[in-house]
Amino acid sequence: MLNLLRNNTALRSCKLCGQFLKNDGARRLNSTIDRDVSKIRNIGISAHIDSGKTTLSERILYYTGIIDSMHEVRGKDQIGATMDFMELERERGITIQSAATFTQWKNHNINIIDTPGHIDFTVEVERALRVLDAAVLVLCSVGGVQSQTITVNRQMKRYNVPCIGFINKLDRTGANPLNVLTQLQTKLDHNAALLQLPIGLERDLKGLVDLINQRAIYFEGVCGTDIIYDEIPSQMRAESQDRREMLIEAVADVNDDIAEIYMEEREPTVGELMAAIRIATIERKFTPILLGSALKNKGVQPLLDAVVDLLPNPSEVENYALLNRDEEVGVGEPERILLSPERNADKDFAGLAFKLEAGRYGQLTYVRSYQGEINKGETVVNTRTGKKTRLSRIGQMHASEMKEINTTCAGDISAFFGIDCSSGDTFTSLNAPRLSMESIQVAEPVISLAIEPKNRGDLERFSKTLNRFTREDPTFRVHTDPESQETIISGMGELHLEIYQQRMKNDFGCEVVSGKPKVAFRETLGVPESKFDYTHKKQTGGSGQYGKVIGHLELLEDEADNMKLEFVNEITGTAIPKGFIPAIEKGFYEACDRGLISGNKLCGIRFVLTDGQAHDVDSSELAFRQAAIGATKQALERGSAYILEPIMQVDVVAPNENHGIVLNGINKRQGIITGSDSGLEYFTMYADVPLNQMFGYASDLRSVTAGRGEYNMEFKNYAQTSGHVQAELVQQFQGFDEGAMKKKGRR
Repeated sequence: MLNLLRNNTALRSCKLCGQFLKNDGARRLNSTIDRDVSKIRNIGISAHIDSGKTTLSERILYYTGIIDSMHEVRGKDQIGATMDFMELERERGITIQSAATFTQWKNHNINIIDTPGHIDFTVEVERALRVLDAAVLVLCSVGGVQSQTITVNRQMKRYNVPCIGFINKLDRTGANPLNVLTQLQTKLDHNAALLQLPIGLERDLKGLVDLINQRAIYFEGVCGTDIIYDEIPSQMRAESQDRREMLIEAVADVNDDIAEIYMEEREPTVGELMAAIRIATIERKFTPILLGSALKNKGVQPLLDAVVDLLPNPSEVENYALLNRDEEVGVGEPERILLSPERNADKDFAGLAFKLEAGRYGQLTYVRSYQGEINKGETVVNTRTGKKTRLSRIGQMHASEMKEINTTCAGDISAFFGIDCSSGDTFTSLNAPRLSMESIQVAEPVISLAIEPKNRGDLERFSKTLNRFTREDPTFRVHTDPESQETIISGMGELHLEIYQQRMKNDFGCEVVSGKPKVAFRETLGVPESKFDYTHKKQTGGSGQYGKVIGHLELLEDEADNMKLEFVNEITGTAIPKGFIPAIEKGFYEACDRGLISGNKLCGIRFVLTDGQAHDVDSSELAFRQAAIGATKQALERGSAYILEPIMQVDVVAPNENHGIVLNGINKRQGIITGSDSGLEYFTMYADVPLNQMFGYASDLRSVTAGRGEYNMEFKNYAQTSGHVQAELVQQFQGFDEGAMKKKGRR
């Protein structure tokens, strides 16, 4: 029987189609603190670039009444999507930084973070998933599981974030949701099953089949606001029944209640099936898959229903903090304690600063509250620095807009104003125990370039702006080259650094000029182990310097650790007083900042101290630090050090007729083809390519594919560079060192 659901409240106009429609837009930005934690959902929307995340976020805000009209990411009206509020985002049509908002659906408060899809901004996804309870993994029905999908999936696994999948863009030519489902099961190892089937595909997309409630869903009226429930089309009933049985089997594999019902050959009720799906989803044992086309306004409302019905509230997620009971933070072994998710004012407040932003409201610090509550006017303590700050204002953010609130409780995502901190800091209430939230994993930069202000009068602004960026983004690094005195910025890719240069000009009025990008090469040992026996001895009258260290450098066994450095003290006696050990460790890390053959940092090495000798009078921290530096260099000279370079996992999507020329282009850049997928019109090629060979590839690819090709690359690992590249780097370094010595001599 036909069932029509309509919204019959305030009229509002849709600028997308120029018509009037009905919805409850009157409650825009009306934020309240709901004491019922079960009514809260904290979700992220994550996916590969250009899968439709921001368009989906725009539809969610529209259907929930937060915005009055929908706009497109690359809209003709020059307005752009709500969540892409940065000028650069609207210019480029991509999401650069994560944006937070809040809304309501069926009496549930939903906090949403829309994250970037480009790998250069992966830290935005990383820190969003760190503070969220669940996520919506958006997949393109044509592209399927792509490189950034794999990265996001790995991040979700790292933070134990449950998710539901949304296969988007069913209206696109070549849409194949069943193929995407297979990729989820094989490439990402998800126990996934469809909760819906499409009624038609591509141009013929008309609606969806709800497999749980066994009904058809159509999205009629202006912008799909009228939801019509009807019987399943007769030609789809057999397929729907088969898919429903597959869904029940997938859930039965991970849920004992459904397994028992299945063994009894009984059909589970809708309530039984939904309860089992919810439990399995929260436990990350099952991934429910929904379908739709956000651009064509189909499938968004059922997705919101699934967020409310299937994803966890804050009380169903375990969050831990480290409690250090010693007088100084970081001293002694911290205790790992479970935080209370109940919205209880009696509990000490604990919150994590996961994002910093300088906007029109000034310095904003986005905070996820994990325990207790804090009110406007009260004082919070930064447990890293010990600094106390009175909260003059607290707000909830809707993209670039802000709604002031008086209280933030466990489970909330809010913004503090005027707080001096860094991304990843923990805040607690005054006189609370020193809690530290578990940190966010931050990838190492792979590319650098030298920059300077175009106008010398902007030096102070230049310095302040770079300092602000490093506090906002932990993957953006700044240092001064000790030889050339140039300012070097480092990041995750060309686009990453390009965006920051543009922001300096557009947002802070400081135009910069830059040099050629430089790859972050590394040096390491060429043998498994290299011994050292080094004595630092200096006598200049009076007390001298004496320190002797014995041990070896060794390669770290696990290739996944080839970016790390470790120091191990294996001295059991009193050959070296314990007070000098930290100086030896400091000397080792200092020596690793500049390699012997190319001047690049060392990595993948463990310094093992086994013996040594100290002098009663002449030994000092300085002497042992210099001894460690000399020992490291001695072992490297004996250990045939060689150069490593970053290898990127490159995914190229291009028209089928350009397959040969794209393949040749990858081969010329010393890439190794690792696989490919074919579609009706486009193919996807996967390759491992040295980052040093990828400069200028974007323009080359556009040229050979008439602008229709695109690529994405992600850091994979470090590997030994080719012989001619190593020789070139060594020659450059030796020439630079000789020039620096001559310059120093003239002084």
